[in-house]
Amino acid sequence: MIFAEGPSELDVCFIRRTERRDDPWSGHVSFPGGRAEADDTCASAVAERETFEEIGMTIQQSQRIGVLPVLPKIRRGLTLFPFVYFVDKATRSTAMVNAPKEVASVFWVPFSHLLDPQAVTQLEYSRDELPATFPAVQFGDHVIWGLTLHLVNSFAKIVNKPLPAFE
Repeated sequence: MIFAEGPSELDVCFIRRTERRDDPWSGHVSFPGGRAEADDTCASAVAERETFEEIGMTIQQSQRIGVLPVLPKIRRGLTLFPFVYFVDKATRSTAMVNAPKEVASVFWVPFSHLLDPQAVTQLEYSRDELPATFPAVQFGDHVIWGLTLHLVNSFAKIVNKPLPAFE
């Protein structure tokens, strides 16, 4: 998660993934980040490298404000190590699509919007060809749900503001 000062409050950075057949999260809203490579020294190095590769934003250890609980074996044996960063306006302004094969768009959402009960919706999604309904938050034409919304809620609980989408 990357936070930055927005026009009137704290904003959170999201990406919409490019639609691709080989990507299980094709077209979904997520946070910048990705898979470790052999030369990555630690999990935070992965987050920082992948953020630069995907959205051209340089984030550093000095901007890291915390970590969220690790999520083991989320899919295909992957383990997710989520970090939380806060960047200044100059760093925020560098966010752009830097890897169009992976990222379709970059956008910022006011944190208060994620807490707004009027933004709560549901997403119908087939998992293993079985229909399911998931809690979600609507922001314009973006629907934040699934693992991404779970991570937002994990942070929201830490700051004692659980998301209405999970009530």
